[in-house]
Formats: sequence, structure tokens, C-alpha cells
Amino acid sequence: MAVWFQALQTKLGVIDPSELLRPEPSFAAKPVAQFRDYTLDSNDPIKERVRLTYERMHTNQTVDFVNKRKERWLKFDKFESTIMEALLKLNELVDESDPDVDVPNIVHAFQTAERIRAEYPDLEWFHLTGLIHDLGKVMAFYDEPQWAVVGDTFPVGCDWGDSIVYRDTSFKNNPDGKNPKYNTKFGMYEKNCGLKNVTMSWGHDEYIYHSFYPWHSSGDYMYLCDDEDKEMLKWILTFNKYDLYSKSEVSPDIEALIPYYQTLIDKYLPRIIKW
Repeated sequence: MAVWFQALQTKLGVIDPSELLRPEPSFAAKPVAQFRDYTLDSNDPIKERVRLTYERMHTNQTVDFVNKRKERWLKFDKFESTIMEALLKLNELVDESDPDVDVPNIVHAFQTAERIRAEYPDLEWFHLTGLIHDLGKVMAFYDEPQWAVVGDTFPVGCDWGDSIVYRDTSFKNNPDGKNPKYNTKFGMYEKNCGLKNVTMSWGHDEYIYHSFYPWHSSGDYMYLCDDEDKEMLKWILTFNKYDLYSKSEVSPDIEALIPYYQTLIDKYLPRIIKW
């Protein structure tokens, strides 16, 4: 991990889940080390669901697959809705890649937004970011399997980072691993080309940019980053602690919160969104 990356984590007070003795965020519902637990247990239905989702993702997410999904989804002709209608749709979705919570995704959206709002009361745009960050998951209602919607994103077209979930076992049937154009450190990219020029696995994190776990949590792929990425990283790290550590079985009063967040939606976003 780059020294400057470690220094940035320290400066921002970002918690490394591997260090058990560091104090977890005061709002975390359980010890930090218990979040993102990807240990294997075939007798645990949630852990097995998560493992299978990632195995399918890591088998099928290739350069060719991602290019086809971009062609399909970036026409923005699948449906139209308001932001609140899309959020309410997430009430029907449970993320099959998430080991931390087994509740509808709309609950997580408001949990994240409210945690941000509590610590950054004056940053309206940040509250709204927390609310909408997972909206790309609506793709699951339009003929996309969850492995092409949920879970951690990663670059395709180059070697897979060491910190990717289930890295050692889940990519064995991915054909790009046998393609010399794609199976080296840089693959089809150049050093410090910038993440805006990197093709990521297809999913909600790519459809609405907000997360790239192997990069922002472990420092993988720093050699692809440019100065803009390094500057943006401080906000990604700040956002991530609210995204991850706000997860719990305790649901906020969504009905009571809707009027406040509707004012932010009306202020910053179009009334109708094309998806």
C-alpha cells in the first residue's frame, strides 16, 4: 500500500477493519472487524449466497461482457421515473452480495444519508449522495442478474487485484485470465492513465459512480490512478465509512424523512430521470 495512501487514511480517521483494536465509529451497530466478513461457511445461507454471487460475477465479468452492458444501459431508454420512485423500488431488493445486512436496499439508502447528515449537517449535496448512491441497483428489475448489478466493482482488461473478494478461487473460469492482452499488471491500460479511462466490471457502482473497494480500502490499482483520482480519494474514503458502517437492522423512519430529502431532490436533480 502506498505511503501517501496510508497517510490519507490516518488524516481522515478512516478505519482499517483488519486492526481490531482501533475504535470503531460511534454509530456502528457492531465491531468494525465484523463488517464485510467473507469467510466461507456452506452452512450459513447468507455467506453461501454471497459467495455464489461473487463466483458468478468473477466468472462472467469480462471485457466483452462489460462492453455489451454499456451498450445496453448507456442508451438510457429502459424506463423513466422520479428519484423517489426509484428509491421506493429498492424496497423490493435485498442485495445478494452483502454479508452485513439482509434488509431492503431502501433502508440502507436512508441509513447512509442520515449518518452523513448527522456529521455534515450543512452539506446538502453529501446527504443527497448518501441517499442515491445505490440507485443503480434498479437494473436488477430489468433482466439483469444480481451478479451484474451488486457487489464490489473491479477493473477488467488487466490482472485482478489481490484484495478482491474471493480473489484466489472465484476467477478460475474467467476467460480473460487466459488472454495475454488482459492478464498482466497493466493489461490494456497505461501507467497512471486515470480511472476515468479504466473499464470497470458492470454493476451499480459503475452505473452511478461511487465505490471501488479494492482501490479505496486496500490501495490496489494505485498505478492506474492520476492526480485527479488521488484528490477524489479523500471524499471516497469519507463517504465509505457512512456507506459501510451505517448498516444495521434498525430502520430509520423513512416516511418522516421523505419530505426533507424530496426538497434536496427537487433542488439538485431533474424531476424525471431516464434510466
